[in-house]
Amino acid sequence: MNSAASAVPVRLTDLPVPAPHAGDVDAVLIPAEQLQERITSLAAQISADYAGRDTVIVALLSGTVMFLADLLRRLEFPLRLDFMGVSSYGGGTESGQLVYTKELKLGIRGRHVLVVDDILDTGKTLRSVTAKLAELGPASLKTCVLLDKPERRTGRFDADYVGFRIPNLFVVGYGLDYDERYRNLPFVGVLKPHVYTEPA
Repeated sequence: MNSAASAVPVRLTDLPVPAPHAGDVDAVLIPAEQLQERITSLAAQISADYAGRDTVIVALLSGTVMFLADLLRRLEFPLRLDFMGVSSYGGGTESGQLVYTKELKLGIRGRHVLVVDDILDTGKTLRSVTAKLAELGPASLKTCVLLDKPERRTGRFDADYVGFRIPNLFVVGYGLDYDERYRNLPFVGVLKPHVYTEPA
């Protein structure tokens, strides 16, 4: 079964937001336990699909770090790991011009490449990254995202492996940030609008 098709749809929970974050975070969208359960099932599918292949995982910095760490520990095949830095948000809420802040060190020609990112919303970043990597001649090129926000898509792009399909909410936590804050939350939460609409 295609993982994108089997992405877990989520709705807001009624779980309490931990006290240190309750002033800025409106609700818990995906609790820590559900994140770990889904990542385990994603890793099992990826492991089955990539067994025996010469594989390079390309992770996009920085939002993917928590998801990546948990995913990697569950993958059951030999792999190489590299990183690309791609920036598009700055301090605001709308994506801007893409800037590559780190290029690959490893060669990927003839190897199977899996790009790992935290969230797929407009699709702009992953369209650009996959086009760039495709020019380097990989044997195959697929994408894996923790979160998919299809209502935000501005062009055709679907990830091959998807953890959760989420509504059009401003989410933070588990690596996702607003203005470089909230990455350390162990859950995915919804940011209160006053945080990103009121002047600093």
